[in-house]
Amino acid sequence: MMLRTVAFVLSMAVTAAANPALAQSPIQPRGGGDGLPVSQCQAIAQAVPRATYANFTPSTPLPILKAQAGKGLAMADKEQVKITFVGHSTYFIETPGGIGIATDYSGVHQPYRLPDVITMNRAHSTHYTLTPDPGIETVLPGWSDVPGEKAQHNVMVGDAYIRNVVSDIRNWGGGIEENGNSIFIFEVAGLCIGHLGHLHFELNEQQYTEIGRLDVLMVPVDGGLTMGGDSMSRVVQRLRSSLILPMHRFGPPLDAFLAMFDTKFDIAYAKDDVISVSMRSLPKKSTILVPKGL
Repeated sequence: MMLRTVAFVLSMAVTAAANPALAQSPIQPRGGGDGLPVSQCQAIAQAVPRATYANFTPSTPLPILKAQAGKGLAMADKEQVKITFVGHSTYFIETPGGIGIATDYSGVHQPYRLPDVITMNRAHSTHYTLTPDPGIETVLPGWSDVPGEKAQHNVMVGDAYIRNVVSDIRNWGGGIEENGNSIFIFEVAGLCIGHLGHLHFELNEQQYTEIGRLDVLMVPVDGGLTMGGDSMSRVVQRLRSSLILPMHRFGPPLDAFLAMFDTKFDIAYAKDDVISVSMRSLPKKSTILVPKGL
Protein backbone atom coordinates (compact mmCIF):
# COMPACT_ATOMS: atom_id res chain seq x y z
CA MET A 1 0.00 0.00 0.00
CA MET A 2 2.82 2.43 0.89
CA LEU A 3 4.62 1.53 -2.34
CA ARG A 4 1.53 2.42 -4.38
CA THR A 5 0.97 5.69 -2.55
CA VAL A 6 4.59 6.82 -2.90
CA ALA A 7 4.72 5.81 -6.55
CA PHE A 8 1.46 7.64 -7.25
CA VAL A 9 2.65 10.85 -5.62
CA LEU A 10 5.97 10.69 -7.47
CA SER A 11 4.40 9.96 -10.85
CA MET A 12 1.88 12.81 -10.51
CA ALA A 13 4.62 15.20 -9.40
CA VAL A 14 6.61 14.41 -12.54
CA THR A 15 3.50 14.79 -14.71
CA ALA A 16 2.60 18.14 -13.15
CA ALA A 17 6.13 19.43 -13.60
CA ALA A 18 6.06 18.51 -17.28
CA ASN A 19 2.60 20.02 -17.81
CA PRO A 20 1.38 22.31 -14.99
CA ALA A 21 -2.12 22.50 -16.49
CA LEU A 22 -2.71 18.86 -15.63
CA ALA A 23 -2.24 19.55 -11.94
CA GLN A 24 -4.82 22.34 -11.99
CA SER A 25 -7.76 20.88 -13.90
CA PRO A 26 -9.20 17.33 -13.85
CA ILE A 27 -10.68 17.79 -17.35
CA GLN A 28 -8.34 18.08 -20.30
CA PRO A 29 -9.57 18.39 -23.91
CA ARG A 30 -7.87 16.40 -26.63
CA GLY A 31 -5.59 18.50 -28.77
CA GLY A 32 -1.94 19.19 -29.37
CA GLY A 33 0.22 16.89 -27.25
CA ASP A 34 -2.86 14.73 -26.59
CA GLY A 35 -4.10 16.94 -23.73
CA LEU A 36 -4.89 13.96 -21.47
CA PRO A 37 -3.16 13.03 -18.22
CA VAL A 38 -0.50 10.35 -18.28
CA SER A 39 -2.00 7.06 -17.13
CA GLN A 40 -0.94 6.63 -13.52
CA CYS A 41 -1.75 2.90 -13.74
CA GLN A 42 0.67 2.39 -16.61
CA ALA A 43 3.28 4.84 -15.33
CA ILE A 44 3.58 3.16 -11.94
CA ALA A 45 3.62 -0.37 -13.35
CA GLN A 46 6.45 0.55 -15.70
CA ALA A 47 8.44 2.82 -13.38
CA VAL A 48 8.44 0.86 -10.12
CA PRO A 49 11.09 -1.77 -11.16
CA ARG A 50 13.54 1.07 -11.87
CA ALA A 51 12.77 3.08 -8.72
CA THR A 52 14.81 3.23 -5.54
CA TYR A 53 12.90 3.82 -2.32
CA ALA A 54 14.27 5.31 0.88
CA ASN A 55 12.97 4.63 4.36
CA PHE A 56 11.56 7.98 5.50
CA THR A 57 9.24 8.54 8.45
CA PRO A 58 8.02 12.16 8.65
CA SER A 59 7.22 13.74 12.02
CA THR A 60 3.77 14.64 10.65
CA PRO A 61 1.83 12.80 7.94
CA LEU A 62 2.49 14.05 4.41
CA PRO A 63 -0.55 15.22 2.43
CA ILE A 64 -1.61 13.06 -0.49
CA LEU A 65 -2.99 15.06 -3.41
CA LYS A 66 -5.43 13.35 -5.77
CA ALA A 67 -5.16 14.78 -9.27
CA GLN A 68 -8.72 13.74 -10.17
CA ALA A 69 -10.40 15.02 -7.02
CA GLY A 70 -12.60 18.12 -7.23
CA LYS A 71 -11.78 21.20 -5.17
CA GLY A 72 -15.18 21.53 -3.53
CA LEU A 73 -15.15 18.24 -1.62
CA ALA A 74 -13.80 17.32 1.77
CA MET A 75 -10.69 15.10 1.61
CA ALA A 76 -12.55 12.00 2.80
CA ASP A 77 -15.19 12.48 0.07
CA LYS A 78 -12.53 13.09 -2.59
CA GLU A 79 -11.07 9.66 -1.93
CA GLN A 80 -14.25 7.57 -1.95
CA VAL A 81 -15.37 5.68 -5.05
CA LYS A 82 -18.70 3.84 -4.74
CA ILE A 83 -19.22 0.56 -6.59
CA THR A 84 -22.53 -1.30 -6.85
CA PHE A 85 -23.17 -4.65 -8.52
CA VAL A 86 -26.24 -4.11 -10.71
CA GLY A 87 -26.46 -7.47 -12.46
CA HIS A 88 -24.73 -9.80 -14.93
CA SER A 89 -21.50 -7.91 -15.83
CA THR A 90 -22.80 -4.45 -14.98
CA TYR A 91 -21.18 -2.61 -12.12
CA PHE A 92 -22.12 0.99 -11.39
CA ILE A 93 -19.11 3.11 -10.46
CA GLU A 94 -19.72 6.51 -8.85
CA THR A 95 -16.79 8.91 -8.69
CA PRO A 96 -16.20 11.54 -5.98
CA GLY A 97 -17.13 14.18 -8.58
CA GLY A 98 -20.54 12.59 -9.19
CA ILE A 99 -19.88 10.80 -12.50
CA GLY A 100 -21.80 7.52 -12.85
CA ILE A 101 -20.29 4.76 -15.00
CA ALA A 102 -22.11 1.53 -15.94
CA THR A 103 -19.97 -1.33 -17.27
CA ASP A 104 -20.98 -3.84 -20.00
CA TYR A 105 -24.27 -2.00 -20.22
CA SER A 106 -27.21 -3.56 -22.09
CA GLY A 107 -30.05 -1.60 -20.51
CA VAL A 108 -31.49 -4.73 -18.92
CA HIS A 109 -29.77 -4.21 -15.58
CA GLN A 110 -30.31 -0.58 -14.63
CA PRO A 111 -28.53 1.35 -11.87
CA TYR A 112 -30.65 3.56 -9.65
CA ARG A 113 -30.02 6.55 -11.91
CA LEU A 114 -29.12 7.14 -15.54
CA PRO A 115 -25.38 6.70 -16.08
CA ASP A 116 -23.23 9.50 -17.43
CA VAL A 117 -20.97 6.94 -19.11
CA ILE A 118 -21.55 3.39 -20.35
CA THR A 119 -19.02 0.87 -21.61
CA MET A 120 -20.11 -2.10 -23.72
CA ASN A 121 -18.85 -5.37 -25.20
CA ARG A 122 -20.56 -7.45 -27.86
CA ALA A 123 -19.71 -11.10 -27.23
CA HIS A 124 -23.38 -11.45 -26.27
CA SER A 125 -26.35 -9.11 -26.47
CA THR A 126 -26.48 -9.06 -22.68
CA HIS A 127 -23.34 -6.89 -22.69
CA TYR A 128 -24.35 -4.09 -25.05
CA THR A 129 -27.20 -2.18 -26.63
CA LEU A 130 -27.44 -0.49 -30.00
CA THR A 131 -30.12 1.85 -28.68
CA PRO A 132 -28.82 3.40 -25.45
CA ASP A 133 -30.89 6.05 -23.74
CA PRO A 134 -30.16 9.36 -25.53
CA GLY A 135 -29.66 10.96 -22.12
CA ILE A 136 -26.43 9.00 -21.65
CA GLU A 137 -23.74 11.48 -22.61
CA THR A 138 -20.76 9.17 -23.20
CA VAL A 139 -21.14 5.77 -24.91
CA LEU A 140 -17.97 3.68 -25.26
CA PRO A 141 -18.28 0.49 -27.35
CA GLY A 142 -15.50 -2.03 -26.78
CA TRP A 143 -15.24 -2.91 -30.47
CA SER A 144 -14.82 -1.16 -33.81
CA ASP A 145 -17.23 -1.61 -36.71
CA VAL A 146 -14.31 -1.16 -39.12
CA PRO A 147 -12.75 -4.57 -39.94
CA GLY A 148 -9.22 -4.88 -38.61
CA GLU A 149 -9.48 -1.72 -36.54
CA LYS A 150 -9.16 -1.57 -32.76
CA ALA A 151 -11.53 0.36 -30.55
CA GLN A 152 -9.48 3.07 -28.90
CA HIS A 153 -10.78 5.14 -26.00
CA ASN A 154 -8.82 7.72 -24.02
CA VAL A 155 -11.31 10.13 -22.55
CA MET A 156 -11.67 12.34 -19.53
CA VAL A 157 -15.24 12.56 -18.18
CA GLY A 158 -15.45 14.74 -15.11
CA ASP A 159 -12.97 13.31 -12.64
CA ALA A 160 -12.62 9.93 -14.40
CA TYR A 161 -9.99 9.06 -16.99
CA ILE A 162 -11.21 6.08 -19.05
CA ARG A 163 -9.18 3.97 -21.47
CA ASN A 164 -9.35 0.47 -22.94
CA VAL A 165 -7.16 -2.49 -23.88
CA VAL A 166 -8.54 -4.78 -26.59
CA SER A 167 -8.56 -8.58 -26.69
CA ASP A 168 -9.83 -11.23 -29.12
CA ILE A 169 -13.06 -13.18 -28.68
CA ARG A 170 -14.55 -16.37 -30.06
CA ASN A 171 -17.34 -15.78 -32.55
CA TRP A 172 -20.54 -17.78 -32.98
CA GLY A 173 -19.07 -19.66 -35.96
CA GLY A 174 -16.25 -21.09 -33.87
CA GLY A 175 -13.61 -18.72 -35.25
CA ILE A 176 -11.70 -15.83 -33.73
CA GLU A 177 -12.79 -12.21 -33.91
CA GLU A 178 -9.77 -10.01 -33.40
CA ASN A 179 -10.11 -7.12 -30.95
CA GLY A 180 -13.77 -7.91 -30.26
CA ASN A 181 -13.57 -7.28 -26.51
CA SER A 182 -12.28 -4.38 -24.45
CA ILE A 183 -10.88 -4.37 -20.96
CA PHE A 184 -11.87 -0.94 -19.65
CA ILE A 185 -9.71 0.85 -17.09
CA PHE A 186 -11.14 3.66 -14.97
CA GLU A 187 -8.64 5.92 -13.24
CA VAL A 188 -10.26 7.99 -10.54
CA ALA A 189 -9.29 9.33 -7.10
CA GLY A 190 -5.91 7.65 -7.34
CA LEU A 191 -7.47 4.23 -7.98
CA CYS A 192 -7.01 2.04 -11.05
CA ILE A 193 -10.21 0.05 -11.60
CA GLY A 194 -10.34 -2.59 -14.33
CA HIS A 195 -13.28 -4.48 -15.88
CA LEU A 196 -12.29 -7.57 -17.91
CA GLY A 197 -15.46 -7.55 -20.00
CA HIS A 198 -16.19 -10.88 -21.75
CA LEU A 199 -12.59 -12.11 -21.69
CA HIS A 200 -12.11 -15.30 -23.77
CA PHE A 201 -8.33 -15.77 -23.76
CA GLU A 202 -5.53 -15.38 -21.26
CA LEU A 203 -3.74 -12.07 -21.62
CA ASN A 204 -0.36 -11.77 -23.29
CA GLU A 205 2.62 -9.72 -22.11
CA GLN A 206 1.73 -6.75 -24.30
CA GLN A 207 -1.78 -6.62 -22.86
CA TYR A 208 -0.52 -6.85 -19.29
CA THR A 209 1.84 -3.95 -20.05
CA GLU A 210 -0.94 -1.86 -21.56
CA ILE A 211 -3.22 -2.53 -18.60
CA GLY A 212 -0.61 -1.69 -15.96
CA ARG A 213 -1.57 -1.67 -12.28
CA LEU A 214 -5.13 -2.46 -11.23
CA ASP A 215 -6.19 -1.85 -7.63
CA VAL A 216 -9.74 -3.10 -8.20
CA LEU A 217 -10.52 -5.89 -10.69
CA MET A 218 -13.96 -6.95 -11.95
CA VAL A 219 -13.73 -10.53 -13.18
CA PRO A 220 -16.21 -12.98 -14.81
CA VAL A 221 -16.56 -16.23 -12.88
CA ASP A 222 -18.82 -18.28 -15.18
CA GLY A 223 -16.25 -21.05 -15.53
CA GLY A 224 -16.42 -21.45 -19.30
CA LEU A 225 -18.61 -19.01 -21.22
CA THR A 226 -15.71 -16.57 -21.00
CA MET A 227 -12.71 -18.67 -19.87
CA GLY A 228 -12.28 -21.77 -17.78
CA GLY A 229 -11.75 -21.20 -14.09
CA ASP A 230 -8.07 -22.21 -14.20
CA SER A 231 -7.29 -19.69 -16.94
CA MET A 232 -9.25 -16.91 -15.28
CA SER A 233 -7.59 -17.54 -11.93
CA ARG A 234 -4.16 -17.24 -13.57
CA VAL A 235 -5.13 -13.85 -15.00
CA VAL A 236 -6.36 -12.69 -11.59
CA GLN A 237 -3.20 -13.86 -9.85
CA ARG A 238 -0.98 -12.21 -12.45
CA LEU A 239 -2.75 -8.85 -12.14
CA ARG A 240 -2.31 -8.94 -8.34
CA SER A 241 -5.12 -6.50 -7.59
CA SER A 242 -5.94 -5.58 -4.02
CA LEU A 243 -9.69 -6.00 -4.44
CA ILE A 244 -11.27 -8.56 -6.80
CA LEU A 245 -15.01 -8.26 -7.53
CA PRO A 246 -16.65 -11.29 -9.22
CA MET A 247 -19.37 -10.92 -11.87
CA HIS A 248 -20.97 -12.87 -14.76
CA ARG A 249 -21.86 -15.86 -12.64
CA PHE A 250 -23.05 -18.90 -14.59
CA GLY A 251 -22.46 -22.64 -14.63
CA PRO A 252 -20.26 -23.89 -11.78
CA PRO A 253 -20.99 -22.61 -8.29
CA LEU A 254 -19.06 -19.56 -7.17
CA ASP A 255 -17.28 -21.77 -4.65
CA ALA A 256 -15.55 -23.60 -7.52
CA PHE A 257 -13.92 -20.33 -8.59
CA LEU A 258 -13.02 -19.27 -5.06
CA ALA A 259 -11.41 -22.66 -4.37
CA MET A 260 -8.74 -21.96 -7.01
CA PHE A 261 -7.06 -19.35 -4.85
CA ASP A 262 -4.59 -20.16 -2.12
CA THR A 263 -3.92 -18.44 1.18
CA LYS A 264 -2.42 -15.43 -0.62
CA PHE A 265 -6.03 -14.29 -1.11
CA ASP A 266 -8.68 -13.52 1.46
CA ILE A 267 -12.36 -14.12 0.67
CA ALA A 268 -15.09 -11.84 2.02
CA TYR A 269 -18.77 -11.13 1.38
CA ALA A 270 -20.08 -7.57 1.10
CA LYS A 271 -22.57 -6.60 3.79
CA ASP A 272 -24.01 -3.65 1.87
CA ASP A 273 -25.13 -3.08 -1.71
CA VAL A 274 -22.68 -0.21 -2.15
CA ILE A 275 -18.97 -0.93 -1.81
CA SER A 276 -16.98 2.18 -0.89
CA VAL A 277 -13.30 2.01 -1.72
CA SER A 278 -10.35 4.41 -1.63
CA MET A 279 -6.57 4.23 -1.81
CA ARG A 280 -6.51 4.35 1.98
CA SER A 281 -9.07 1.57 2.45
CA LEU A 282 -7.64 -0.99 0.00
CA PRO A 283 -6.96 -4.27 1.79
CA LYS A 284 -3.28 -5.01 2.44
CA LYS A 285 -3.85 -8.59 1.35
CA SER A 286 -5.52 -9.35 -1.99
CA THR A 287 -9.19 -9.94 -1.25
CA ILE A 288 -11.98 -11.46 -3.34
CA LEU A 289 -15.09 -9.56 -2.26
CA VAL A 290 -18.37 -11.15 -3.33
CA PRO A 291 -20.95 -8.38 -3.86
CA LYS A 292 -24.51 -8.60 -2.69
CA GLY A 293 -26.85 -9.88 -5.36
CA LEU A 294 -24.32 -11.97 -7.27
